[in-house]
Amino acid sequence: MNDNQKKELQSAAFERLLKHLDERKDVQNIDLMNLAGFCRNCLSRWLREEGEKNGVSMSDLEAREHVYGMPYSEWKEKYQK
Repeated sequence: MNDNQKKELQSAAFERLLKHLDERKDVQNIDLMNLAGFCRNCLSRWLREEGEKNGVSMSDLEAREHVYGMPYSEWKEKYQK
């Protein structure tokens, strides 16, 4: 596997993880933190931080919208318990 293939696979796996989390809105961030030590907010922060390293600027809210698939405030209102 070359570097480009590796990055493509990692990107696809990340998108698959986001899809899985989107399908499991019943799983709260606190559940993820307790079991795995990270949550959707961590993923969005990591996305923003990696963007910054690569010259891509985004706000926390923009990164969260990518991870949550909708504005964070909307997700909280609909799904946060």
